[in-house]
Amino acid sequence: MSFQWFNEKPKEVIVTLASGNITLNKQASTYFEHAFNVMLGVDTNTQKIAIKPLSKAEAMSHAIPDNKKYKITIRSSYARITNKAFMEEIMALSGLNLSEESIKYPAIWDNKEQLLVIDLKGGQLK
Repeated sequence: MSFQWFNEKPKEVIVTLASGNITLNKQASTYFEHAFNVMLGVDTNTQKIAIKPLSKAEAMSHAIPDNKKYKITIRSSYARITNKAFMEEIMALSGLNLSEESIKYPAIWDNKEQLLVIDLKGGQLK
């Protein structure tokens, strides 16, 4: 017999942008399982968003100012970062209208930099 064994494809890392928050699907949230806080960044030239997890030690140290650290809520099937001001900046930068509906984007984990990257020019998911 010559069996070919089933190998489930890895799930996509998907981020949903809404007017007041960023939601990470289960696959994306696995990178943040041990995060105490996160940092949010944007590259205005390439229209990319970055989310960097911070351990408790990093978050509690005074090396990073408090106004650059944001709370992340982690649940069994998703994670969420609520920050209306950041999302308003993203809408202004990209021209997206997130007040009507949320938009899903694929994301990529940058292992070298240890951050999740969302490319706003990379195309929305349906």
